[in-house]
Amino acid sequence: MAHEELHLNLRNLTNDDYPQLQRLMDRVYDDIGGAWPEDTIKALVDQFPDGQICIEESGELIAVALTVCVKYERFSNPHTYDDLILRNEKIWHNAKGDSLYGLDVFIHPDYRGYRLGRRLYEARKELCRSMNLRAILAGGRIPGYHKYSDQYSPEEYIQRVDRKDIYDPILSFQLSNDFQVTRLMHKYLPEDEKSLGYATLLEWRNILYTPPSPVLSVKKTQVRLGAVQWQMREFTSVEEVLEQVEYFVDALSDYKSDFALFPEFFNAPLMGLTDQLDQTRAIRFLAGFTEQFRNQMSEMAVSYNINIITGSMPLLENDRVYNVSYLCHRDGRVDEQRKIHITPHERRDWVIEGGEKFKVFDTDAGRVAIMICYDIEFPELGRLAASDEVDIIMVPFWTDTKNGYLRVRHCAQARAIENECYVVITGSVGNLPKVENLDVQYAQSSVFSPSDFAFPHDAVMAETTPNTEMIMFSDMDLEKLKLVRNEGSVTNLKDRRTDIYALNTIQTGQNDTDS
Repeated sequence: MAHEELHLNLRNLTNDDYPQLQRLMDRVYDDIGGAWPEDTIKALVDQFPDGQICIEESGELIAVALTVCVKYERFSNPHTYDDLILRNEKIWHNAKGDSLYGLDVFIHPDYRGYRLGRRLYEARKELCRSMNLRAILAGGRIPGYHKYSDQYSPEEYIQRVDRKDIYDPILSFQLSNDFQVTRLMHKYLPEDEKSLGYATLLEWRNILYTPPSPVLSVKKTQVRLGAVQWQMREFTSVEEVLEQVEYFVDALSDYKSDFALFPEFFNAPLMGLTDQLDQTRAIRFLAGFTEQFRNQMSEMAVSYNINIITGSMPLLENDRVYNVSYLCHRDGRVDEQRKIHITPHERRDWVIEGGEKFKVFDTDAGRVAIMICYDIEFPELGRLAASDEVDIIMVPFWTDTKNGYLRVRHCAQARAIENECYVVITGSVGNLPKVENLDVQYAQSSVFSPSDFAFPHDAVMAETTPNTEMIMFSDMDLEKLKLVRNEGSVTNLKDRRTDIYALNTIQTGQNDTDS
């Protein structure tokens, strides 16, 4: 039949469909017993109507998928087809099961080639997601094996089908639909002479599955981030800066943001209160306020119920200066991330040293990494964060020229795409002619996403007006990251060639955290 003449309808099976289903099963399974009894099908439809899916063409049944619910722990281990059969040929269905079990998919021979099986599999996957079930399991026949049994063991046959050296009408199809072979089962269906009684245990895992847990312990998957594009201005005291900080925290909190992100060295105008002739002394003067900023911004995080990434500020420790960012959780905890890569300017004028630890932090709104400005220009850190399942990379930056800003922007967008995560950058704007090395600023804050259909076409979630003080919001769906990592147009993380390259870290000193 020409495809333009088809009128396909995907729906759930009903008891009235049995006569057609019987004829279809008898035709497809003439070698292994034909159709199931009417009572068996009726029990399936009555117990689990959503799991019985069919496709009809102009009123004729041409494709069917039969499904039950089972316990994962029981049926993810070796079993036989008879383990699913109760007395009187009733099929086992556990209404409290945490997984689907694919009993059967069969297509009318005249309609093969129209990818109807793929439609049925996709419908099953959507059912699994909508019911928040753990996985889809199936015992898969390997009907092509009898042709090769004198050459290969069942394990070798499966490997060759996986490599596409051999085509198996069932296994090849299941593998192309993202099912994984987890084990080989013996005597699964003894009467299946073409498979010599063997079957594969297949699994499709629902990456969106959320195990049952108390409501208060469930982590957010819809996250709102707020970023501050900060205006550099003259300040006369620490209190004046903190008053401005609290203004922004209050505003972001009013819009129910889960995070507030500030730029790198946003409190640098306080260096204008000391002698500018010695830049090394000036940065150490600024470091004298860091503990106060950390403590008071932590109090704001609790008071305004928002996680705050404090931009960055200098930290004086054992007569050494570091560029450090604090993650002030809204439950009162405080984590820190020191800038790993130090720019020539920081090293030359301020004698800042690089940190030696890099970590992904667990928050109540996703897993977060902090890369301060120059750090985002090194892909290794992004790869380390991705290997630790990062959701959002926060990048507080400070750049004086547009070309410097564009280095940060382009590298940040690359990190989002190659590591399949969100990346947020925010910087400072305005002029400070009385503060050495901070006389001009250039910034445009942005939120970047992976580049795939679930995200904006240009992979830019939000961005500010350049060189204007403002706040920026972006709503992020962490579930989309799971989907793109497993089912995207490309799957960068899964397709890494770890057989020819690897990234290792050497951690020394500095606290007891590691990457």
